[in-house]
Amino acid sequence: MIRIGVDFGGTKIEAAALGADGRFLARVRAPSPPDYAEALATVRGLVARAEAEAGAEGAPVGVGGPGSASPRDGLIRNANSNQLNGKPFRRDLEAVLGRPVRLANDADCLALSEAQDGAGEDAEVVFAAILGTGCGGGLVVRGRLQSGRNAIGGEWGHTPLPWPDAHEYPGPRCWCGRRNCLELWISGPGFARDHGRGLTGEAVARAAETGDAAAAASLDRYVSRLARGLAVICDVVDPDVVVLGGGMSNVQALYERLPAAIGTHVFSDLFTTPVRPARHGDSSGVRGAARLWPLEPAE
Repeated sequence: MIRIGVDFGGTKIEAAALGADGRFLARVRAPSPPDYAEALATVRGLVARAEAEAGAEGAPVGVGGPGSASPRDGLIRNANSNQLNGKPFRRDLEAVLGRPVRLANDADCLALSEAQDGAGEDAEVVFAAILGTGCGGGLVVRGRLQSGRNAIGGEWGHTPLPWPDAHEYPGPRCWCGRRNCLELWISGPGFARDHGRGLTGEAVARAAETGDAAAAASLDRYVSRLARGLAVICDVVDPDVVVLGGGMSNVQALYERLPAAIGTHVFSDLFTTPVRPARHGDSSGVRGAARLWPLEPAE
């Protein structure tokens, strides 16, 4: 069985065809247009190209993207790709593709991919966080994605920074309208903004590795903030593994430093939860989107 996954990002849209063994049979990409109608047309074209390369027709399509669809009316909310907000994205995709579509948050797709055969393989409870241009999370328990009653499961990036210092409170205003959201601190742009020298987050991390004192101090603050955010997740769901994706997940120092830093904040005398990079890297989103459709009879 061939499944199509679509990863709808702020700068690019990717479609991929996965075989029954989880291997890519096709991968195609295009820039993400700011216009909603053009975005729908781009997805349609990418799905057609992926199917043609994979020799498939009418394959099931799963889509991962920002925000979530409201259970009330199906309209997208809370997406940092603003052209999607207030739109019946899933219904419109089904209309242009001519088939049912399953839709989930992009961090949920990361979590699903990594729980099935990635860094969280064989773990019962997997929490995955995207640390990229934004910040999000996804939770998988015994192989099942936990989107929640209100379809906001894993909206971790828009919870406030825990245990803020005096200089972190009340914190900056977020695009979502709230103040001091985690996304403002632990996304790549948030890290770069805190450093304040015009570098990207990954560039600041590289500078810290070479001994730049200011960059090292910025990385210290970043590790502390990320650890505090993850400690709350560990107190609530106590995952067997924490998986990181997105651009900041490439910072190797995080895997050396985070377990101890999280452990100082969790409400326990013991903290042994590993923190791992996504095994499938930036492929996890599109893989997880395809896997919103299980193999028949079951995976």
